[in-house]
Amino acid sequence: MTLALSVLDLVPVRSNQSSADAVAASLSLAQRADELGFTRYWFAEHHNMPSVASTTPPVFIAAVAARTSRIRVGSGGVMLPNHAPLVVAEQFAALEALAPGRVDLGIGRAPGSDPVISALLRASGPTSEVDRFEEHLGDIRALAGEGATVTVNTVDGLRDYEVRATPAAVGIPELWLLGSSDYSAHLAAKRGLPYVFAHHFSGEGTERALDIYRREFQPSESLAAPRTFLTLNVVVADTVEEAHARALPMLQSMARLRTGKPMRALDTVEAAKRDELDTSGRHVVDAMLERWVVDAPDAAVTRVRELASRFGVDEVMVSPVAGAREAEPVDRSPGRERTLELLAERVTPPAA
Repeated sequence: MTLALSVLDLVPVRSNQSSADAVAASLSLAQRADELGFTRYWFAEHHNMPSVASTTPPVFIAAVAARTSRIRVGSGGVMLPNHAPLVVAEQFAALEALAPGRVDLGIGRAPGSDPVISALLRASGPTSEVDRFEEHLGDIRALAGEGATVTVNTVDGLRDYEVRATPAAVGIPELWLLGSSDYSAHLAAKRGLPYVFAHHFSGEGTERALDIYRREFQPSESLAAPRTFLTLNVVVADTVEEAHARALPMLQSMARLRTGKPMRALDTVEAAKRDELDTSGRHVVDAMLERWVVDAPDAAVTRVRELASRFGVDEVMVSPVAGAREAEPVDRSPGRERTLELLAERVTPPAA
């Protein structure tokens, strides 16, 4: 089975790093992914989380585009309720001009944060209303392409006004709809858009969502048939013991999140080993380990291929969640780099 690999990055921040260190580590990781032949590199949008620095995907996309030569770069995703549609269209039109033919615009409907942060994001100006998500999705698609006509009320009466995102690049970003519910599957099928269900986040409902999407898909000008891929949390190391040690900091962080405990920057591997979760936290970790791929190289690749076959996809986007050891450089992520290297050695052809 031919399998393409891609990367989803949340720019994780560990306890002995500054956010700037974390950004530097992610930029190095993106360059390594480009060298190894990965298909695309996406940044997520999250806010006000001490363990996550990926608040502004367009900024990171531009930085990675400037440091790479062939890999596709994009958002996984831009959370549309936080932004005005025209702003999103203009940002990604600019990115397409900077990296022609390499830009993906993944859009999500969730806010990517808590209600307080969502209110603060909206306080700075008009944003996209959640209940107008479908309309604004169409606006972005039009504005980033041939443009749109809006009717405005002037002193001389109603007037048509032509709007198009600039700079107008030769091509347009490839638009993807992201989601973790049936709503997004129905909408992507209706609009004829490529679609990604957040399997790495929830691990539940993936088969149902993909079945809805494939069954209801309506061809569009840009897409003739359903197109999707699988997202996975992955840690690969030279031994299974090392893989599990590297996975522990993120597993414990997710357990704290899902059991309502205070969030903090990611522990190092050594600190995570010293930490003890309560019973509810251990249950969360055990459940996540069943869905994540945490293993030595050959077993990990076998598992990735099995999941790709099960869900009927020929591309897997991995979120490399390996933690770091205390002595490792703060501006690199050796565990995440090693995850990508071990996968690429067994799956992807070398980059040209």
